[in-house]
Amino acid sequence: MFLCQYACILSLYSCFLRHARSRNYVSESEVCKLESVPLDFGDYHPLKPITVTESKTKKMNRKGSTSSTSSSSSSSMLDPLSSVLDGTDPLSLFAAAADPVTTTATMDSTRKKRDKDDSPAVGSDFEPWSSKRGEILARYTTTEKLSINLYMGSEKGKAATTGSAVSEKVRTRLEELDDLEEGSQKELLNLTQQDYMNRIEELNQSLKDAWSSDQKVKALKIVIQCSKLLSDTTVIQFYPSKFVLITDILDTFGKLVYERIQSMCVDNRVSLPDNFSPECVNDTAKETCLNWFFKIASIRELIPRFYVEAAILKCNKFLSKTGISECLPRLTSMIRGIGDPLVAVYARAYLCRVGMEVAPQLKESLNKNFFDFLLTFKQIHGDTVQNQLIVQCVEIPLYLTLYSPAIDWILQCIAYRAPEILLTEMMERCKKLGNNALLLNSVMSAFRAEFIAARSMDFIGMIKECDESGFPKHLLFRSLGLNLALADPPENDCLQILNEAWKVITKLKNPQDYINCAEVWVEYTCRHFTKREVNTVLADVIKHMTPDRAFEDAYPQLQSIIQKVITYIYDFSLLFSVEKFLPFLDMFQKESVRVEVCKCIMESFIKHQQESTKDPVILNALLHICKTMHDSVNALTLEDEKRMLAALINGFIKMVSFGRDFEQQLSFYVEARSTFCNLEPVLVQLIHSVNQLAMETRKVMKGNHSRKTAAFVRACVAFCFITIPSLSSIFTRLNLYLHSGQVALANQCLSQADAFFKAAVSLVPEVPKMISVDGKMRPSDAFLLEFLCNFFSTLLVVPDHPEQGVLFLVRGLLNVIQDYTWEDNSDDKIRIYTNVLHLLSAMTQEAYIYHVDKVDSNDTLYGGDSKFLAEINKLCETVIAQILDHLKTLGKEETLKRQSQLALYFFNTILAHGDLRNNKLNQLSVNLWNLAQKHGFADTKTMVKTLEYIKRRSNQPEMSHFTDLALRLPLQSRT
Repeated sequence: MFLCQYACILSLYSCFLRHARSRNYVSESEVCKLESVPLDFGDYHPLKPITVTESKTKKMNRKGSTSSTSSSSSSSMLDPLSSVLDGTDPLSLFAAAADPVTTTATMDSTRKKRDKDDSPAVGSDFEPWSSKRGEILARYTTTEKLSINLYMGSEKGKAATTGSAVSEKVRTRLEELDDLEEGSQKELLNLTQQDYMNRIEELNQSLKDAWSSDQKVKALKIVIQCSKLLSDTTVIQFYPSKFVLITDILDTFGKLVYERIQSMCVDNRVSLPDNFSPECVNDTAKETCLNWFFKIASIRELIPRFYVEAAILKCNKFLSKTGISECLPRLTSMIRGIGDPLVAVYARAYLCRVGMEVAPQLKESLNKNFFDFLLTFKQIHGDTVQNQLIVQCVEIPLYLTLYSPAIDWILQCIAYRAPEILLTEMMERCKKLGNNALLLNSVMSAFRAEFIAARSMDFIGMIKECDESGFPKHLLFRSLGLNLALADPPENDCLQILNEAWKVITKLKNPQDYINCAEVWVEYTCRHFTKREVNTVLADVIKHMTPDRAFEDAYPQLQSIIQKVITYIYDFSLLFSVEKFLPFLDMFQKESVRVEVCKCIMESFIKHQQESTKDPVILNALLHICKTMHDSVNALTLEDEKRMLAALINGFIKMVSFGRDFEQQLSFYVEARSTFCNLEPVLVQLIHSVNQLAMETRKVMKGNHSRKTAAFVRACVAFCFITIPSLSSIFTRLNLYLHSGQVALANQCLSQADAFFKAAVSLVPEVPKMISVDGKMRPSDAFLLEFLCNFFSTLLVVPDHPEQGVLFLVRGLLNVIQDYTWEDNSDDKIRIYTNVLHLLSAMTQEAYIYHVDKVDSNDTLYGGDSKFLAEINKLCETVIAQILDHLKTLGKEETLKRQSQLALYFFNTILAHGDLRNNKLNQLSVNLWNLAQKHGFADTKTMVKTLEYIKRRSNQPEMSHFTDLALRLPLQSRT
């Protein structure tokens, strides 16, 4: 049956081109235009926020119903974005960010809300201890050997715990408490720092294990043992890190005890509210809480007793409302009994840490804690401490830095949301102590930058009077500089402040000390002064860091300086006029660091450069920077890194413009091609830029090239033709050949356009079956189909070469398609052939649908010559034969669905391009329609819509024959 129908179709196919429908493209375009509707944008905008209004209506209570009537804009219909963002959609937030009034109002309302909600507690503006923990561990290290006592446990204790009698339990616990005195500990000596940290972590885990196995006494003993370690200062430079590690265990213990007592208060599965009162706590929980405090009170040694009680300070909430406020002064007084000032100050820091967590409103106790420290501060210079430092060979400046984390934390707690008058009081106390540098440094670190900046000259005066031998003055200037980077001092003091600070900084002999200070004050200089002062500072940095290649140990600080300079000086003509900027870059001699700095500069240029530039200073400097990035690429460079570097270089290339000096622009692109030859995306960008340059030349000349501009555009075309073959991606090459050929055609470079199109045709056979797309291998057929469709659209306007014959490019491309090895289960080849029919149909028209200005296409060259049309008809016969042959091969059961789809696709081609008033062509379309739905694989919805389209067309002028066609196209059900 199919063979008979196929023979009928084959006998009709040759009539297609002889009866191609004559097209009036202008009238068809008018018919297809969408109706335009006027819109008043004053009242409407698609991004305008949705306003939801609540309509209050009387509720009508009915039997069996609880619903109430309301308008469509009731409160139940909430905008999901508004509900999340307090009534403001994300785009409105961005718009508000641009309006300082709105921004200020939003920030003020947010701040007021936060102050209202968090007034009794610590807010988000308080820097937590967790953010300081890592810094302390990284800074305070040691290479000396450490020791630790490990709790080994007791077998008899473990056995006795399983007893059921109460008296047996009590006896067991008493024995366990005695174990600590009877050698149940093991001292580990000669531990490295990492070993020590591992052992502490083991103790932390042992605590959790003991607690989970209901061995509460063992857990307490582990905490006591760990707390005792805080009295040991044998390796004094490691003490701050030891404090961090041990207090982690104390925090864990405090949390476990609190949660244990809290769980005992659960009544009917309802837990205690956050702000519960002691009256809500049952007697069992209170008794357990008191039991813990009694156990801790029996600890004989002061330091473990203090730390363990501080760890569970929060549990006082279960006993009385005033429990915490009563305990804090007592614990503060207990610290007075600790003889070692370093151990004492960290105990005070821990008490402040716990106090800020459980009762931040009790600032009086925190202040008393600090003032106690000031009263005992003279102990630091006592004989006991000095003898200890001599034994451990520790200098006093290093020893004083050990106090910084503790004092900084204590002052941070005191200064949190404190009035400015407290800073004045602290400054007076520092003066009474002889302007002690350690305290002064902590004061500048703790209080708000605005307060410090307003008193900059007062602090400089105090710094000058500090004793140089104890705490280095440059650290004080660094702390002052950190505040001035956040807040501005009085304008009249700016220059004097910089001079006073730099006098001290520039005299520093140690390069590391110098760069640590210079890094901070560079930002102050950039904020308040001109390029002259910035240049002076950079020159001074180069002077200090160049000898003995000191810069090699200071790359992070030098990178920070570069970042700060380009943050404040983002006018690159001004930046590169800073004489010492490029010599400063020369200090980055480690390639990885140098590339990172170059990337940073280029990111700033792309972000801030608003207009194109031709400034030779900028171009030379940025070319040098981009070349540095490019030259870092090697075989081991990751693809992501290559893409990032290429994007930065492309951003630079796009910003270069020499205006009407097109020859200079082309010279720049030629230089860039030789400079950035290893990055393919940059070469692609250069080809696009040169093509754009050729089109700009055409625009300036209004399409009428002179001899000079014609030669110039040919040079542009030659640039592209030479560059494209160096690219590795085959589809990139194909598309660029096509694009460049179109540009050549638009500029009347016909022989060059032919060369591009021939190159594209010759490249098609090299397309691989699989290509990499986003790191995954994909079949290439779909990409090739897309390219060929674009190519055929271009070939419509390409005139035939007088020496190559009729449609030589179309024929050549068809031959390549015929010889190309397509996938067995692919119909792309036939879809391409069907699109070729679209092209051939368009070529038979008296006037083509589009033209290239000042280029005569084949409609003009041949003028509808019968020989030309005959050649097109021969091509059409060949193509249709290929299509029908393929339809025949799809007659097997497993390929009937594909046959149906292709038959309908071919039918639509005839419907769009054929003259269906011809009976034979009409019959061909009917046969294809029947073939499409013969085996029930046609999409019924598509068939129905197609038939509806034919019926609508029949109502248009000169389309009445579509009525008869519609009657001949039956719709068959799948059954």
